[in-house]
Amino acid sequence: MDDRLTQTITELSGAARLTCVSPLTVSILDDAAKRWAGVGPYYAMMPTAFVLEQISRFTEPGDAVLDPFCGRGTIAFAAGVLGRSFFGVEIFPVGWVYAAAKCNPASERKITKRLDQIAKDKPRAVENSDFFRMAFAPNVLKFLCAAREQLDWKSDPVDRTLMAIILICLHDKSKIGLSNQMRQTKAVHPDYAVRWWRRKHKTNPPKIDPVEMLKNKIKWRYAKGRPKLEGKGKIYFGDCTKILSRESRISDVKLLFTSPPYYEITNYFVDQWLRNWLLGGPPRPCSGNHPYMKRFDNKDVYRQLLNRAFKLAATKLRPDAVVLVRTDAREFTLKTTREVLANIFPEKDLLIAPSRLKGRLSQTALFGDKQKKPGEIDMLLTPAERR
Repeated sequence: MDDRLTQTITELSGAARLTCVSPLTVSILDDAAKRWAGVGPYYAMMPTAFVLEQISRFTEPGDAVLDPFCGRGTIAFAAGVLGRSFFGVEIFPVGWVYAAAKCNPASERKITKRLDQIAKDKPRAVENSDFFRMAFAPNVLKFLCAAREQLDWKSDPVDRTLMAIILICLHDKSKIGLSNQMRQTKAVHPDYAVRWWRRKHKTNPPKIDPVEMLKNKIKWRYAKGRPKLEGKGKIYFGDCTKILSRESRISDVKLLFTSPPYYEITNYFVDQWLRNWLLGGPPRPCSGNHPYMKRFDNKDVYRQLLNRAFKLAATKLRPDAVVLVRTDAREFTLKTTREVLANIFPEKDLLIAPSRLKGRLSQTALFGDKQKKPGEIDMLLTPAERR
């Protein structure tokens, strides 16, 4: 194992084994699953086709799949659609709402009825900063503040599904989303947004009927029906190191499939601060208080997270389990992840290969970040007898 770890990626002659599999695309999904699979703009999104392919390759129907850093839930959702049990864990509320909602969406009738109820509510408080006044028309802002106060997204599936749909269109191009002209994928700093709107003479947000817009979004989302997840599972909200240590239900896992946060890449609580505000967070960009909710600019904390998470995940695996981890190709993240996995799974064979993304785009590029980056690396650990 140690000798293999000293080889460079390009020297790993077995790297082709991870990529030379029969192509499996999203075409295996029915129309409803295709429509729900993409719920939620998110950073560094795992490509659905790749996820479907690897789950089909390494598991059988009825097997369990675990993703302790599940983001918007692509892996858990794909596992459920393919008839596998799934367990996902996500610490960031926006990602968790997306994942939990699409793995168990409420009915169209119920969320439309709930939308009408929220529209009649008057919020106890309305944001009054320059940013919010320029970002949303008065009626839209009142609606959003009422939704923020009333929707019980943590425990009610109906409220959670409605909240997910509101989050998706909370900010976007003018008259496409609920906001003034903004990026859909990432919430910029409010001071920057205010300066930009003033410079572009766009300080008056568009007049929008939020209920009518959301009903159209709901109608489109449900036009093909709700996704049928043949496999059962759960998306847990919180720190995976805490949840994995206490949840006995997570067991007998055949495939540990995940993409942990990358060192010094992003802080979801800052980059998605506006959506996080709608879930009860602060009205300006602010890092979470938990050490695992930040940008990971401390190497010791980052290594500690990977050690704890994978050690705990290892206790949930079957002896013949497969581990597949997609990580950053930059030196520190790659080296740390490789060392952690080698130490925790010494009995498994390790294969390292550049990730397979069409056009050699990184996952961050799929999110809209076009800056040149080294890309991602896939680390596959399998029982020795498989080779």
